[in-house]
Amino acid sequence: MSDVLHDLLVIGGGINGAGVARDAAGRGLSVVLCEQGDFAGATSSASTKLIHGGLRYLEYGKFRLVAEALSERERLLDIAPHIAWPLRFVMPHVPGLRPRWMIRLGLWLYDHIGHGMTLPRSASVHFDRAALPSGLKADITRGFAYSDAWVDDARLVIFNLMSAHQHGAEILSRTRLVEARRGDDGHWHCTLENVHSGQQRILRVRAIVNAAGPWVAQIDRLLNPVVASERPPAEVKLVRGSHIVVPRLFEGEHAYILQNDDRRIVFMIPYQQRFTLIGTTDVPQADMREGAQVSEDEQQYLLRAVNRYLARPLAAADIVWRYAGVRALFDDAADDPSAVTRDYKLVLDDTAGLPCISVYGGKITTYRRLAESVLDKLAPHLKKRARRGRWTADEALPGARFTRAERPAEVLRLQQKYHQLDPDFLAQLFDRHGTRSYNILREAQLPDALGRDFGGGLCQREVDYLVVQEWARSAEDVLWRRTKCGLHMSHAQRAQFADWFARFAALPTSSS
Repeated sequence: MSDVLHDLLVIGGGINGAGVARDAAGRGLSVVLCEQGDFAGATSSASTKLIHGGLRYLEYGKFRLVAEALSERERLLDIAPHIAWPLRFVMPHVPGLRPRWMIRLGLWLYDHIGHGMTLPRSASVHFDRAALPSGLKADITRGFAYSDAWVDDARLVIFNLMSAHQHGAEILSRTRLVEARRGDDGHWHCTLENVHSGQQRILRVRAIVNAAGPWVAQIDRLLNPVVASERPPAEVKLVRGSHIVVPRLFEGEHAYILQNDDRRIVFMIPYQQRFTLIGTTDVPQADMREGAQVSEDEQQYLLRAVNRYLARPLAAADIVWRYAGVRALFDDAADDPSAVTRDYKLVLDDTAGLPCISVYGGKITTYRRLAESVLDKLAPHLKKRARRGRWTADEALPGARFTRAERPAEVLRLQQKYHQLDPDFLAQLFDRHGTRSYNILREAQLPDALGRDFGGGLCQREVDYLVVQEWARSAEDVLWRRTKCGLHMSHAQRAQFADWFARFAALPTSSS
């Protein structure tokens, strides 16, 4: 027996699926989102954590993409100031790579291609006159600085899903699509299956959005088997981006963008107070059967790239964590993975008047605009169902009802209210939850009221909240996606937490 009729089924709980679900639900559409694993469990928790226009895309003539991304950078800083903030990038100049005039021209375009930019513009840098040691080799004395921004990618996904739920969407993790067919009644009939229990449920929906990321082509074939037999679906190019994390390499709150001799760039970014994040690579990946793993070659590539600049070279033994994500890019036939477009491609199939949109490509910075474009394509089919049009540019995400300028005062307010708790712990909690930190702490005024201390800045009260309010279902969900506390724990602490979580984690009583 089919379930009640819904307007939209979104397949995939990464940033694109979460953004589409939020936008659609906020327009008054009846939305269900399903994700076969954990939310942001693949690409959307494995990015370089940047909201940026894509300075290097200017070399490929992607001016529209850069302009759109710079505009969205401003939007995200406004609607998510708890998990996104400006970051100054410094590009050391070394002979033999891009000449100074080319860099100056690129930065001038970057400063002026967008409209309404609020971040500081680019400038020259003299490392030999800097107040703080640069961490770079002594013969590197000149460079350039420009502005972009940082974001907690996995938290961005969760807050979009929370907003979607608040607007009425049904959010399902560990649930996969196993069958979909166009019914004679003028609706899609979709079978969803819980990956743990095997329990199935049938939905009737008016439209489908396939935002399955690296699995987009696989889902496309499932949705359109007849069409796929006549013409192949749009081609996807899977490109792996790998990262390594090491103890903090340099003082200051800026990041470095390093030119490499293959014309790619590598970032060194301050990360989680005590670390430096280094990435990323662009390596073709054949499929997702073994997931995304950092290869030895990629690790050595990143080490060589940064050691060209660092005063104290890094070795593999310095690496404390590594991760990789696979980007599902639209295959534009570029031979170089770095040159494959990061723009998104929306492929609509409306056979029998039953629309399905598959999302290829995209980048975290432009997820909100991508979602608007998806809803625009679906408008002829769903416009009579929607109660309003575009809206996501101005409504803050959960936990972010304050401005960027008010952020320091909001952190201080939290620390004053809970003055008997560790102020650093409270600041880190705010970095994850913004004003929803109060929903976690509630009446707790003493450390004992927080429950068990798992180490790494993680307490039982926050874990209970993550399970009940944020769909966390495993220790990994908590340690590496909802938080990054796993990075601050010892191996023994992580093992103890995993054991505790498997036995005692709070059972979900709500998901709002």
